Amino acid sequence: MKPLILDGNSLSIADVYAVASRNAPVKLGAASAKRVEASRRLVEHWVASNEVIYGVTTGFGAFANVRVSNRDIEQLQRNLILSHSAGAGEPLPPLVVRAMLLLRINALAKGYSGVRLSTLKFLTDFLNAGITPIIPMQGSVGSSGDLVQLSHLVLAMMGKGKVLYRGSIMDAKLALRKARLAPLHLMAKEGLALVNGTQMMTAYASLAVHEAKKLAKMADVASALSVEALKGTDTAFDERIHKLRPHPGQMAAARNLRRLMAGSEIRESHRFNDPRVQDAYSIRCIPQVHGASRDTIEYVEKVVTTEINSATDNPLIFPEEKLHLEGGNFHGQPIALAADFLAIALSEFANITERRIERLVNGSLADLPPFLTSKGGLHSGLMMAQYTAASIVSENKVLCHPASVDSIPTGANLEDHNSMGSVAAQKLWKVLNNTWTVVGIEFLCACQALDFTRRGSNTQRPLRCGKGTEAAYQFVRKRIPHLEEDRVLFDDIETSLKIVGDDKLLKAVEQAIGPLD
Repeated sequence: MKPLILDGNSLSIADVYAVASRNAPVKLGAASAKRVEASRRLVEHWVASNEVIYGVTTGFGAFANVRVSNRDIEQLQRNLILSHSAGAGEPLPPLVVRAMLLLRINALAKGYSGVRLSTLKFLTDFLNAGITPIIPMQGSVGSSGDLVQLSHLVLAMMGKGKVLYRGSIMDAKLALRKARLAPLHLMAKEGLALVNGTQMMTAYASLAVHEAKKLAKMADVASALSVEALKGTDTAFDERIHKLRPHPGQMAAARNLRRLMAGSEIRESHRFNDPRVQDAYSIRCIPQVHGASRDTIEYVEKVVTTEINSATDNPLIFPEEKLHLEGGNFHGQPIALAADFLAIALSEFANITERRIERLVNGSLADLPPFLTSKGGLHSGLMMAQYTAASIVSENKVLCHPASVDSIPTGANLEDHNSMGSVAAQKLWKVLNNTWTVVGIEFLCACQALDFTRRGSNTQRPLRCGKGTEAAYQFVRKRIPHLEEDRVLFDDIETSLKIVGDDKLLKAVEQAIGPLD
């Protein structure tokens, strides 16, 4: 696999996903190496001339006024990592840890952090070797960056703590030896440069945006299947309606629905003899609801793309001007707000999806057998699938309380406003996974309902869905059979979740109708 060149300026969210999930290798760009060396020379000059620099020749946080002698500078950096490795809770997902490390490398590659080039190359070797530190989830308040988690990251590079390597959990020192890497030895400024930053919260946000873009398409496909199964009208998706309220996401969702349902025999079967004037909001307003969430994803993508190509430590080194400037680029507020916003947007996919699931299983709301079973009473059908969706949607509502509106002072009140972006990002990840599950349940219920709807009045052959929805229906049906009699629904839900999270279903639909928006 061709290495991804890191220069601190051009990393994309797709790149983050490729490195985190597929172990794509990375390499430092030549121009970036020169900038890194220039900044480092300046740091070494200041140390030699006894310049007072925060975190280099002084203590940290409230100890910023305590001068540290040159003979203790290396111990200062080592102590920083040891003292700040104070996390708690369950380990971060390995996917997130790999993304964290990539983002930290890219931030340092900008050349404003003052680390040695050899240290930065060690980080790329560590990532390419596939060593994944075991890092506890809790401990970051989202300002001064994700100090705790980044400290645990560096701790593993120093040969301490536990890591995941080649499928096994082992001591970091052993993994380094197996990978033929010597433990990292920190020098002036380097510990601080490695732990100041928003890389944990931004890792979550990057991966969530990548998943959310796919989720938006899959939610459109699932909803189109439900519209077909419920014999809904496609009038509400007419382009003329959406041109009069031209939000980009709304127009894209409506366009997807039209294309997915184009050529539907089910739609034609009731076009002229349906007494209903219009459908319920969960059908009629799919473009408006899905579209608003789509626009939020686009906004958050812009914020995250800026963040993953930013210098987020302190102080920052400006070699051209021979300056070190103390500031607050480590503050996680941009990501905290974006993560909270994206969680809310994703939860709305789940909210409206659950309402469609209810319409599918509720015999009084649709011309379908109650709970989508022809043997009701003895069998419960998909009754409990809606319960599960309702439970998850309710959980999302709690998780969507914004973390970014909170702040608890730390560091003897010197750090008196914290973003809580770490909490926002981890809640976002839970909401994302919850929403995937609810969308998976809609696929399960919609295809079961279509088994009845497709029969129509034609006994010779089933009515076909639209070109796109038919492709989706057939893909699911090859993997999940019709529910004739009660069986363990957990297995069906898990299979459906795997199907919707896999690119193969989306590819099958797009092979039929072309790429979705």
